[in-house]
Amino acid sequence: MAFLVSLAVVLLAVSTSVLLLLSHQGWLPPAVSLLAKAVDRQFDVTFVISGVLFASAQLLLATFIWKYRSTRRNARVMPMRGHGILQGIWTAAMAVLFVWLAVTGFVPWATARATERIPGVLVVEAWGEQFEWHFRYPGPDGKFGPVHPDLMNDGAGNYLGLAPWRDPASRDDIVTANLAVPVNQPVRLILRSKDVIHSFFVRELRIKQDAIPGEEIPVHFTAAKTGTYEIVCTELCGMGHYEMHAKLFVMTESRFEKWLRKMAAQQ
Repeated sequence: MAFLVSLAVVLLAVSTSVLLLLSHQGWLPPAVSLLAKAVDRQFDVTFVISGVLFASAQLLLATFIWKYRSTRRNARVMPMRGHGILQGIWTAAMAVLFVWLAVTGFVPWATARATERIPGVLVVEAWGEQFEWHFRYPGPDGKFGPVHPDLMNDGAGNYLGLAPWRDPASRDDIVTANLAVPVNQPVRLILRSKDVIHSFFVRELRIKQDAIPGEEIPVHFTAAKTGTYEIVCTELCGMGHYEMHAKLFVMTESRFEKWLRKMAAQQ
């Protein structure tokens, strides 16, 4: 019986650690941003360390089950005392490893959420509401017009409560249903919410950040590959949460400028 239990534990450790690690099943989709590469490296390091520790613990468990098995019927179980020094060393080692992973993981996290201004950055606002996204680009003046909550009216197409007739900065603002950015250009995305907590997520960028009512939360990224990617809300925000999505278009500089002019003409 002890042999069968030990064998089952060994097979569990091998199948869930070694085979998964070698096969790379369920891995993340291809990265399309500079930040995503750093996130993937951190993910791989964390996964490998966790897998090695898990497999090692299971193999030790199997060894102890076999080594300390009883060969007599109705054998009396003797109590065991822990080894204080070994337990202290193990706890300290795990604490050091945990802190090291936290420190190395902080770098890509902080890079995406840095608050300082980056030269040449494209600034875009992302507004979440039940159950859609809206994105606002500043016009040639480079300024966003003020938002008036009392003027927000989706039925009239004034999703963000702009008043261009009295606010000069609002007259050239561009509001779109999808997000477009030029390839290889830094983007500062300012997340905002009109009602409840939403979450902006693009898996290829490895960016996931909540949009909280009353707050402006910046996220930075640089898309390094042209293409079309899906934007979804990953925070349960109501009955229509499942349909809250938009598109991210990563374009060449020339195509982006044409797209922006086209959107401006539709305002």
